[in-house]
Amino acid sequence: MYTNDLFLRTARGETVERPPVWLMRQAGRILPQYRALRASLSGFKELVSTPDLAAEVTVQPVDELGVDAAIIFSDILVIPEALGLDYTMVEKVGPRFPKTIKTAEDVAALRPPEEAPQHLRYVYDALDATKKRLDNRVPLIGFAGAPWTIFAYMVEGGGSKTFSKARRMLYQDPALSHQLLEKIAIATAAYLKEKTRHGADLIQVFDSWAGVLPPDHYREFSLRYIDLICRELGDTPVTVFAKDARHAIPNIGRLDCQVVQLDWVADIQQARSQVRGKVLQGNMDPTQLYASPGDIEQATRRMLDTFGRKHIANLGHGVYPDTPLEGVKAFVNTVKAYRYGDLD
Repeated sequence: MYTNDLFLRTARGETVERPPVWLMRQAGRILPQYRALRASLSGFKELVSTPDLAAEVTVQPVDELGVDAAIIFSDILVIPEALGLDYTMVEKVGPRFPKTIKTAEDVAALRPPEEAPQHLRYVYDALDATKKRLDNRVPLIGFAGAPWTIFAYMVEGGGSKTFSKARRMLYQDPALSHQLLEKIAIATAAYLKEKTRHGADLIQVFDSWAGVLPPDHYREFSLRYIDLICRELGDTPVTVFAKDARHAIPNIGRLDCQVVQLDWVADIQQARSQVRGKVLQGNMDPTQLYASPGDIEQATRRMLDTFGRKHIANLGHGVYPDTPLEGVKAFVNTVKAYRYGDLD
């Protein structure tokens, strides 16, 4: 089906000749062609909501870096927007929600979750346009934020070091919290299923704020809703990334997902023992890519040797905007030159 199907074969647990490689946030500010396009627009949301431009940006790293998968250029906050809670993207600040969720009336006022995906036509159009541009060269990844991460933004109103308002709601009104989380999860699952119908080959669920919850709350207010999404996606491969929640890795390993993403602080060998049979993704420290190409090559080979097979090479988080392009290329090219025969 694809000229290069290494990424999908690995995600399915098949034996492959080398690990595939892609980078979270690969479609973005590390590329000069992205910066040039972005500078010509009114803002981030115009780029996200214009299908042909989103497709162009999605394909740029495939053309420039030769990565083994593309990831659709979009945003996790399209889900609250589809539910009727709009946001703005403030340059150098991040997302801001003029209205937040505080009461049961606020939750009830949201759109029915089954209807929310109908309001994201531009995302599906971007997927269609991207598939045409890719022309079966590599698979396409779709993604969404985990329900807890989306909940955190909708209650807090934006990014936060503590997300104390969102966490407070879990303690003060757990029943209302579950009502909102269930709405988000149902909308997200329907949205992701529609993405697969428009060509997404694998789905990645990003739980960006997993690390602010204690383990018991993470199990109650996050994992159960990620589990709902994984089960709804059926045969579509799923990657789960719970950033800064290494305590959750064994539980994630029991989800109906195929790939577990590790952040750069996670212990590879320990994680391997905790998620037996799963494919691992990660987990180079993004700041390693500021080093010299020679140092990056050595560090990358050490990482690949440690992971062994059943591994998708990536960073432990998104590539940082000011990362030197030569550092990114050194990482990608080292993975592409690696062969598992080196270990045998």
